[in-house]
Amino acid sequence: MSTPENTPPLSDAALREIDRELAKYPDDRRQSALLAALRIAQDERNWLSSETIEYVARLIQVPPVRAYEVATFYSMYDLHPVGRHKISVCTNISCMLRGCDVIAEHLKSRLGVGWGETTEDGRFTLKEVECLAACAGAPMMQIGRDYYENLTPEKVDAVLEELA
Repeated sequence: MSTPENTPPLSDAALREIDRELAKYPDDRRQSALLAALRIAQDERNWLSSETIEYVARLIQVPPVRAYEVATFYSMYDLHPVGRHKISVCTNISCMLRGCDVIAEHLKSRLGVGWGETTEDGRFTLKEVECLAACAGAPMMQIGRDYYENLTPEKVDAVLEELA
């Protein structure tokens, strides 16, 4: 895949991964690879700047506004730099009924940050999300690609201690 001009390129490995996603769809359905391509770019860059979103749009050959619509709609995309560990706490109804407010307050107190903020050392960003589709394990949080369910303040502390 050729790299669009005037934009810092993604790594060759990321471009190959995007190519694999594009290969799953006919040429007239390239936009179907947009979510995956944005995830790949975010995995490499840690967040999606405007330049990165527009770069991905050019790679996929969709209007930049389409890429912005996706990046701003889904909570999995970060439009600002985040800490090394992004902690996404589900606050949807199932988690709320099972005590996510206790977990959220514990995390805010322990980390010294609010929703959308990053600790001074850059280790943790705390993010409120609507749903992570793990209702049976409520309350829960996601860190990276790992889910932590049936949380208590003690379980949260144990998880945080394990993270480097």
